[in-house]
Amino acid sequence: RVRGGGAEHLLSDLLDLLGDMTTMSRALRPLVTAFRRGVHTPRPSQQPPAPRSMSQPAMQEVVGQGGDAPEMAAGSRLKALREQLDVDGQTLDTFVEGGGKEIEVSRDEEMHRSVLGQLKPNHVKADGSFKRLRSIVKDKQFQKVKQSLAGLGLNTVCEEAKCPNVGECWGGESGTATATIMLMGDTCTRGCKFCNIKTSKAPPPIDPNEPKKVAEAVSKWGLDYVVLTSVDRDDMADGGAAHFRETISTMKSLNNNIKIEALVSDYGGDLACVRTVAESGLDVYAHNIETVERMQNRVRDLRAGYKQSLTTLAEAKRVVPGLVTKSSIMLGVGEKHDEVMQAMRDLRDAGVEIVTFGQYLRPTRRHMRVYEYIEEDAYDYWRQEGEKMGFAYVASGPLVRSSYKAGEFYISAILNERKRAAAAVMQQ
Repeated sequence: RVRGGGAEHLLSDLLDLLGDMTTMSRALRPLVTAFRRGVHTPRPSQQPPAPRSMSQPAMQEVVGQGGDAPEMAAGSRLKALREQLDVDGQTLDTFVEGGGKEIEVSRDEEMHRSVLGQLKPNHVKADGSFKRLRSIVKDKQFQKVKQSLAGLGLNTVCEEAKCPNVGECWGGESGTATATIMLMGDTCTRGCKFCNIKTSKAPPPIDPNEPKKVAEAVSKWGLDYVVLTSVDRDDMADGGAAHFRETISTMKSLNNNIKIEALVSDYGGDLACVRTVAESGLDVYAHNIETVERMQNRVRDLRAGYKQSLTTLAEAKRVVPGLVTKSSIMLGVGEKHDEVMQAMRDLRDAGVEIVTFGQYLRPTRRHMRVYEYIEEDAYDYWRQEGEKMGFAYVASGPLVRSSYKAGEFYISAILNERKRAAAAVMQQ
């Protein structure tokens, strides 16, 4: 039944009906409320006297003193909402999608959520937190790295991506302390569905003095192993490959004993850029395929690609055969067992020697949901399968990330290679 009064009252009735639906999305509640207040107009026979207009500052003063905000004229509330969104740098679309300002979801809360209703794995506590969740270590080494980063204005993926292992890596034991520095700014030209890094089609220009800043900072930290990564810079002709090369060569000139891993882009498949980085003097060339082939478009930016990533890894190994190559796979995004096995085989065919497995955790409500929380025993299984396939090292665990304690993994991988070589010599 629709009461009389024209299209305006019809819209009001529909909004009232939507407001009573118990299944209404939280994200739509603010918009529905705004429209109801802004559009609903009483019937002509029930028209109250027109309210006296009040300036926005005066209204804020009344509300701030505990009074009720006066009724606004039809449509004025929606206008006020739009004006406030403009001040906050949002649009109505993003407001509806995210329910207003972005709401952070803690990892503990995320672990309570079950997209398919599956049981929580054994490695998750009753309160939803990981049993082995790494807390930030407040030791001297950790503070030394953190303060130096803040003073030089350098970015790290450890902080930007909210990595749970930052304390262990920055405050690592002697011989394994690691930091992951993000070059070329904190804004990416791509928008992968899992990543918490800011995105833009036109990021700010890079700092030409960054290679020198990074090299000098790392030499003071006394780290044994440094991971250099970057946002994707499709706005640059070479994707930032030359910037990587300059940073690596500068670091090696100050400390030739430091081990450097470069976690790089696929450079849009430009193999000349891959060679630029691979031949720069680094120790480990890393590029993540992120997930199995079928899930690529769901997880990664459409400019990335499974075969494109494998081709870049193979090219790095081809031009520098002694270079250690590395990749990473997220679990819990909808992959199947056979697909993971095939991805591992494809990585080995590309010459990759180190692979890591970790649980995908949703950074915010704006990112793709967790499809499944992987049982802890499964990580041991994937580690064993990887070792059977011939990977020099397999890092596998719920909180393992691509650069987690990378120095320790690198050392272990080299030791494993030496053991294999010694065993081969004894058999001859």
